Amino acid sequence: MPRQAKRLARVQLFVCLGCCCGRTDRGHPEVPVDWLKAEWKRRGLRDWAHLTISGCLGPCERTNVAMIATAFGAQSFSDLATTADYDALLQQVGRIAETGALLPPLRVLAPHALTRFTPPAHDAALR
Repeated sequence: MPRQAKRLARVQLFVCLGCCCGRTDRGHPEVPVDWLKAEWKRRGLRDWAHLTISGCLGPCERTNVAMIATAFGAQSFSDLATTADYDALLQQVGRIAETGALLPPLRVLAPHALTRFTPPAHDAALR
């Protein structure tokens, strides 16, 4: 299977560099973009996943937002501040790409999990 087809079949990682994320001039931790790209290649993730350095992923009140997207759903994380946080993010991508399933976040990432959407109220609650 061609490399691009494999990447699209597995997982995508979006790392925000939008209006707030990684803005050290606003007091936010820097997003280690060069390190991420180097580790992405070194770990062979590019064979199974796609890395996108994105514009704003929002919400803007949160800093350093990243999203792992798969055919089964997505996981979002915010307030990533250390290399250990980004290392765990890459480990999570590798685990998901390897298993082909959306797995619970690693323990290091759990405090950074970001709930982006809330489901609508159940019909019975409206009666």
